[in-house]
Amino acid sequence: MTTDAPVSQTAKTESTASQISKALGGNFRQYGMMIALAALIVLFEILTKGLFLQPRNVTSLLVQNGYVLILAIGMVMVIIAGHIDLSVGSVCAFVGATVALSMKMWHFPWPLAILFGLALGILVGMWQGFWVAYVGIPAFIVTLAGMLLFRGLDLMILNAESIVVPEAFQKIANGYLPELGGKDMPYHLITVILTLIAILAFAWFEMRKRADLKKYGMPQGPLWGSIAKIVVVGAVIALFGMLLASYKGIPVVGLILFGLVLIYTFITQRTVLGRHIYAVGGNRNAARLSGVDTRRVDFFVMVNMALLAGVAGMVFTAYLNAANPKDGVGFELDAIAAVFIGGAAVAGGVGKVSGSMIGGFVMGVLNLGLANLSVDSNWIQIIKGLVLLAAVAFDVLSKMRGKPSFIGMIMNAFSPKASVTAEQSPVRAAEAPASSEVQHVATSVNDSVPEGVGAKLSVDDAPVRGSEIE
Repeated sequence: MTTDAPVSQTAKTESTASQISKALGGNFRQYGMMIALAALIVLFEILTKGLFLQPRNVTSLLVQNGYVLILAIGMVMVIIAGHIDLSVGSVCAFVGATVALSMKMWHFPWPLAILFGLALGILVGMWQGFWVAYVGIPAFIVTLAGMLLFRGLDLMILNAESIVVPEAFQKIANGYLPELGGKDMPYHLITVILTLIAILAFAWFEMRKRADLKKYGMPQGPLWGSIAKIVVVGAVIALFGMLLASYKGIPVVGLILFGLVLIYTFITQRTVLGRHIYAVGGNRNAARLSGVDTRRVDFFVMVNMALLAGVAGMVFTAYLNAANPKDGVGFELDAIAAVFIGGAAVAGGVGKVSGSMIGGFVMGVLNLGLANLSVDSNWIQIIKGLVLLAAVAFDVLSKMRGKPSFIGMIMNAFSPKASVTAEQSPVRAAEAPASSEVQHVATSVNDSVPEGVGAKLSVDDAPVRGSEIE
């Protein structure tokens, strides 16, 4: 009887901690990177004495990093599937040069040239996907060969010269949505309207997700968690949108990026193909035995990556107003860094499109903020490398030998088990190691499961597994 009160109190406190975990969606690392991104923005705003968040700087952040963010969308799917693509920079340069040549030498109108570039990207992806999926050569080797192959083709096409693209084509990266109401308006009206639509859409999707979970009898998490998420994300969207609206409005590349994020978030989170990508990356043999066509998945992610590399190549060519021999150098490194900083796992099976966007913006904020502080470009590269190493190594090292992640340690510090001593509840103290192991397994599984795939695990869901671990 003496141990009932502490155990009951512990259960109540555990329920509160579980609610916090569910409110955050279980993806602690991604929320940690969001906090890091916000801290970086505040830091640079202070160091630049209010210049960093000027509307022109915010617009430049989106325009200058649009191609990296597009590449990151494709790269996160490749990495989730357990592969890596080193050829994206060369493919960007090759497609950009070929499209520029088609408009100059073959007199293609720019819409037809864009379709030609998309088709070329698909063909490149089919070439590399065949060797990876159906011949069985590791993607690292295939794309390393592709990096050399397409870089050579790019240099042959340009012949050490630049090819200027038409002004209409340049608007893909340097253009903005048209204005309504004249130039005397203090804000870009279309941007304000789209900002409001984005906030309402996010709130609607969040509440719809809760309704779907309730419909299928799955845990929804506390209502205040969803409301808090809507308020915070809505405030960020409003701030970002109004900054864009006070300059020239949403750039065309921003609209392209927004559309791609919506499409690929839906594919990865709401389709059978998306679930198969996670399954293949999590455990290829188990996925194959479960009936997943792993070769089809591998082929798709490689073709999709090359397609988006073609899009990014055309955007970058439009941004520079010409195709140049040095285009695409290092693009693959920026894309891979954005994905890993955004929370993807090195071994595959874990990652989100939204996380890769956060990672891309972290890299972009570092570039822009350090440039505004007149930091030498060599030091910028050093700092970016250290940030990437810290983001990946910190979480990997903390999980070695079954240890929880850094975020997990923070949660454990505030969990009720820390306040229950052996004297208060000897039964609980004896069971704590097994319970901790089950919690770690549940957390690891939950981090790798995309939203909407199925019910997530908790300690209470697996009492038998706790005894089996012992």
